[in-house]
Amino acid sequence: MKFIVSSSVLLKNLQHINGVVATNPIVPILENFLFRIDVGEEAAGGTLTVTASDLQTTMTTQIPVEASEGGAIAIPAKLLLDTLRSLPEQPVTINIDTETFGTEILTDNGRYKLSGENPIDFPKLPTVNKNMSVDMTSDVLLGAINNTVFATSTDDLRPAMTGVLLQLNEDNATFVATDGHRLIRYRRTDLNASASTSIIIPRKALQLLKASLPENVPVTAEFSQANASFSFGPTQLICRLIDERFPDYENAIPTNNPNVMTIGRTDLLNSLKRIMIYANRTTHQIRLSLKTNTLTISAEDLDYSNEANEKLLCDYDGDAMEIGFNAKLMAEVLSNLSAKMISLEMSAPNRAGLLIPADKEENEDILMLVMPVMLNTYA
Repeated sequence: MKFIVSSSVLLKNLQHINGVVATNPIVPILENFLFRIDVGEEAAGGTLTVTASDLQTTMTTQIPVEASEGGAIAIPAKLLLDTLRSLPEQPVTINIDTETFGTEILTDNGRYKLSGENPIDFPKLPTVNKNMSVDMTSDVLLGAINNTVFATSTDDLRPAMTGVLLQLNEDNATFVATDGHRLIRYRRTDLNASASTSIIIPRKALQLLKASLPENVPVTAEFSQANASFSFGPTQLICRLIDERFPDYENAIPTNNPNVMTIGRTDLLNSLKRIMIYANRTTHQIRLSLKTNTLTISAEDLDYSNEANEKLLCDYDGDAMEIGFNAKLMAEVLSNLSAKMISLEMSAPNRAGLLIPADKEENEDILMLVMPVMLNTYA
């Protein structure tokens, strides 16, 4: 079996799906890309389908190649990628011995031999029964991912919180992520479905989509009870859904928040980054002191006698109050917002604060909940 392909085109497509390949996979065959050639009626025409999998997530991409016969082989992913990265742009010929699975890469002035593996050992592509299908643009999906995936939990003992909840209904789509210290609810009114459903998409699948989705292209999302599929251009991602119950997040969102501060997002974020340098290195606790049109941000680390404070102008409507937050978590929330102005709505120092963008797109609704910390627990 032999095919010819552009080295840069092959490298670009392999890099899109390489994130699926695990460093130490459970099954050794998963260290490979699965290459499959399908030949059409034209003698020199063919399609190369490349698959990467870690059993939970699978990505495929298709590349037009020059080939006269079909076949399949599993090729070591790292070795192939390292070779292609070092090559200048040129056509490369890949010869495969279908009996020994020996693979030879021929370039203008080089020859590289590597050992492939039997493609029959590679896991089969998961099937999605397509109980529901939703069409959207990549910009809408990227907006949902960017605003939520950073807040997912890394605690495998709470698997439901290691993914993003997607609730689809006839009126809107709601994406929710939480790690127990903060909660993000991102809602789109221009994205809906004919019937209601609720699924949890794993963090790794969303991070792969974030890395590989091009701008402003159509995306078709299909869901079954066990799997989700996202197709865009020549690429498809299929992931196993998290079969757990997501926390009842609606009850965690406080509804009566009479104390409202409005401030420039970058002003608050830059001040937090400076003040948190002086906060306790374990707790990252900072104090927000609010009075009429004035915000004072302070931090102290009693172990090293470090302290700092800054005053910022803001629009504050409410009672004078002091509330503590984890500066690291709050800064990450602010960093993932694009709004110029944000509102922080609060009820009491021991209740969660709500960060809400003051300016946002017409069809989106963003709510970010940040849990407070007790101010008397500075270490």
